[in-house]
Amino acid sequence: MTSVRLASIGDSFTEGVGDELPDGSVRGWADLAAQGWAQALGEPIEYANFAIRGKLVWPIVREQLEPALALHPTHLSFNGGGNDMLRPRADIAHIADAFTHVLRRCDEEGVRVILLSGANPSAQLPLGRLVQRRGDLLSAAVTGRVADRPDVIQALNWPDRELSTPGYWSADRLHMNTRGHHRVAARVLRALGLTVPEGWDSLPEISAAERLAGAAYYRAHVGPWVRRRLTGTSSGDGRTPKFPAWVTVTPASA
Repeated sequence: MTSVRLASIGDSFTEGVGDELPDGSVRGWADLAAQGWAQALGEPIEYANFAIRGKLVWPIVREQLEPALALHPTHLSFNGGGNDMLRPRADIAHIADAFTHVLRRCDEEGVRVILLSGANPSAQLPLGRLVQRRGDLLSAAVTGRVADRPDVIQALNWPDRELSTPGYWSADRLHMNTRGHHRVAARVLRALGLTVPEGWDSLPEISAAERLAGAAYYRAHVGPWVRRRLTGTSSGDGRTPKFPAWVTVTPASA
């Protein structure tokens, strides 16, 4: 068995939405971090990803945490709460309680936690001020829960002002693009004390022509989101985790 076994749980951020591959599948920062980790070590690691887009934080915990721990990982990455913040009655303390629960269960199982905060899309979203305020509160609440835990690996993206600028975001303005996911993956590797693959910090910015504006943006992205809220559906309905069992990630040169 390899020395590193990374399991990731979360929502679209961790699933990799916005970093689409030519075959239509998504990659994202967690896949990239697993590849970079293997590359830095010069040996294979095991990797699983249970994240599903659209999930609220407590369904992430109820549905993904125990299956991930059942694989006996050495490390577990966790992020959630982004979808909760977009709901009318977001309870920040209740969201932060999920992080406390994940940390407790990982302590019980001897698993080291990699804690992430999502990137900040508020500058380019409708109701951006509300998202900014809730995100600031959630970031403070979660970091407060781990303030006395130097063993928790923190890769915090919410405070990253550069990452909040349009060049790191996909056309829906809510999910990071390939460039953004690489920046987050690089932050995870640095938090682990590992070398970041060359070029990850200098990917080209997408063309402004690829970004929708005005009514076109609302028709393509805001309208469908509103319809899902009105009908009680989720973009993750019917989806299953992309890597619910270990896959072996080898160094790129292997």
